[in-house]
Amino acid sequence: MNWETLAQHIGDALGEPFSIEQRSSVGGGCINEAWRLRGAQRDCFVKFNSADKLDMFEAEAEGLAAMAEADAVRVPVPICAGCLDGQAFIAMEYLDMGAGGGGAAMAQLGRELADMHRHTRGRFGWHRDNTIGATPQPNEENADWLAFWREQRLGYQLRLAQRRGIGHRVLDKGERLLADLEAFFTDYRPEASLLHGDLWSGNYGVSREGAPVIFDPAVYFGDREADLAMTELFGSFGRVFYDAYNEAWPLDAGYRVRRTFYNLYHILNHFNLFGGGYATQAESMMDTLLAEI
Repeated sequence: MNWETLAQHIGDALGEPFSIEQRSSVGGGCINEAWRLRGAQRDCFVKFNSADKLDMFEAEAEGLAAMAEADAVRVPVPICAGCLDGQAFIAMEYLDMGAGGGGAAMAQLGRELADMHRHTRGRFGWHRDNTIGATPQPNEENADWLAFWREQRLGYQLRLAQRRGIGHRVLDKGERLLADLEAFFTDYRPEASLLHGDLWSGNYGVSREGAPVIFDPAVYFGDREADLAMTELFGSFGRVFYDAYNEAWPLDAGYRVRRTFYNLYHILNHFNLFGGGYATQAESMMDTLLAEI
């Protein structure tokens, strides 16, 4: 990597000179190579991948910008994305994270996430596709939430799973769910809220100043319950977070059932990415949902 040329790209995007005084590799990701670049005036966080991943990084930059514009939860501000020396890259603000998240920070995250979700519009989806992990995530806009979810989310993952070799029994149950999505929305009409889209415990932190930060988004406009559901998929954000969110914007009683409905999307995605026991978990979730119909 020509680090001097990269620094020039970053400086051009910032509108001020940027030189790299020190660089250090940053762990924690499973998709990209990541570095912290120390400069005289600021530090930057840069991720690299193969050149064909430029669209993924450009979508991430736009997603971060959309959340930053909402001015609710803190996010690392994107600087630029591009290709250099046969590699795609994204550069953003470096935020120094502290250890863990205490009750005050998690309560703040709950309130601020509700505030971000209040940024709504009339159509679901987004103006461009992005990725959920390493999987393409289509976002073709639709005024009908169920039609969007049927085609762009659950149906899309089921088609990928079929190609990945998931069993016919799981596919049949998935098709039954697709045919009866309305059963979970008899008296609930979601708004098209600005979503993080991939909000699990690995994609939030707390700054040294104690402020919650979210990152690595898969942004689109959708039912806010989808964001909340994923916070409960791989662990939990803790009771203080959910209490603060509900105080700011109470969830509908049907969320307890729809939580499984929304998380099925992510479990199918994990099957498509990693295989293994995620097929069994997906089928169990389908059984739970079908029993509600």
